[in-house]
Amino acid sequence: MPSINEQLSALKIIPVVSVDNAQDIIPLGKVLVENGLPAAEITFRSDAAVEAIRLLRQSQPDMLIGAGTVLNREQVIAAKNAGATFIVSPGFNPNTVKACQEVGIDIIPGVNTPSAIEAALEMGLTTLKFFPAEASGGVNMVKALLGPYTDIHFMPTGGISPANVEQYLQIPRVLACGGTWMVDKKLIENGEWAKLAQLTRQAADLVSQ
Repeated sequence: MPSINEQLSALKIIPVVSVDNAQDIIPLGKVLVENGLPAAEITFRSDAAVEAIRLLRQSQPDMLIGAGTVLNREQVIAAKNAGATFIVSPGFNPNTVKACQEVGIDIIPGVNTPSAIEAALEMGLTTLKFFPAEASGGVNMVKALLGPYTDIHFMPTGGISPANVEQYLQIPRVLACGGTWMVDKKLIENGEWAKLAQLTRQAADLVSQ
């Protein structure tokens, strides 16, 4: 089984998905797999998250599935039991990290300062989400933070778009970027699967060049 870092760097883009109706994840998962992005970070911004993770794991057993916006131990356990491969949190919470380490699931916590990076390093974490990427200084800030911390890898998320994703991915030790533009919530709610397929294919092509 490839490591989480290997899987992220092979994909380069992780679609960050929010669904209010868990059933929508089944056709969306098919769209993502068939159009070159077999991964999803399903966010706990919706009550449907746990059920969506479970349904996606059942319908796409080989997909890389993360649980995003995870804020506490209860959500960690629920996500793992539902079939998530890894956990993503918006910030660095030692209690959430400990919960992941105890149940044996990878966590990519959000950081945007040297202090948060050092807190993560203290707990043995070297793969971190740079969040919110654009609002925190973007590409220049990523480069500045990677300078003194030679062991870390980043997954920038927040404000990533087709216009800037390549700039982030060109930085050594940026494994992948989290993005929402190819999994637009309104398109999902309206069942516009052909449009979502087109956006996913364009995103996959953009980073495979």
